Amino acid sequence: MNSTGRSIDPGFTHRCDNKQHINVDWVLNAKQKIRATMFDIKQPQTESEFEQYYALRWRILRAPWQQPRGSERDEHEDKAIHAIAIDNNKVIGVARLQQTDMASAQIRYMAVDETMQNQGVGKALLDYLEKQAITLGIHVIKLNARETHVGFYIKQGYAITGPGHILYGEIRHQQMQKQLA
Repeated sequence: MNSTGRSIDPGFTHRCDNKQHINVDWVLNAKQKIRATMFDIKQPQTESEFEQYYALRWRILRAPWQQPRGSERDEHEDKAIHAIAIDNNKVIGVARLQQTDMASAQIRYMAVDETMQNQGVGKALLDYLEKQAITLGIHVIKLNARETHVGFYIKQGYAITGPGHILYGEIRHQQMQKQLA
């Protein structure tokens, strides 16, 4: 049983209450053993959460290519919906939803701490942002996936729609999209 008294169900990945707040209780790791992990998916609220949000984006998505701090931000930050996965007050995953027109949006800047990858964090972030998009009346989500992560997005229902850009002269991307219900 977990801390809420529920039986452990290895098929259970997350639940979402009416406030669009996801609490992940139990996930399977790569070896198919149950690993207890607890993290929440929500929009960052505090200065500390936003600092950690941008720090993780920079560390995962920009620092390995010697990009300066600040390159993890763009002119759309104030108009976007930001999401974090947080565990014990530490941000372990980030993503952003940006509405591009009345019926579509783009997910950008998705990153998960290296120690938390393959544990359901990325899926939970996508689920959260997709639910946010539906509440806005969005029917299509687009994204540019690094080629190394295309398989992850395909498992989440996204389809390749064409070749994407090459970032920093070496990181190939594929354009992808998903139709929402």
